[in-house]
Amino acid sequence: MKLHSKDLLVGLSEFFKIFGDATRLRILDVLLNGEKCVNEISETLNVSQSAISHQLKNLRTSNLVKTKKLGKIVKYSIADNHIKIILEYGLEHIMEEVKNEKI
Repeated sequence: MKLHSKDLLVGLSEFFKIFGDATRLRILDVLLNGEKCVNEISETLNVSQSAISHQLKNLRTSNLVKTKKLGKIVKYSIADNHIKIILEYGLEHIMEEVKNEKI
């Protein structure tokens, strides 16, 4: 049996912690539908732009989102396909649990 290093698992723990905030997850959910600027995310989620900006900073620091500057506008998007897969599998797992509870 192969065990991963403690450092690697600590890194994984930190990675998963970023998913522990509902606002960050809501932002990622919006970004699954394509790139958006802070204002668009704020309006969609009905959350202040400053709160969205704060959480986007956390998501960028954790390499879950990336930016693209278009003049004065900064567009945010999911960093890569791995993040999309993690979110989609997580959502699929939760929907499966909800479906099983109704049976």
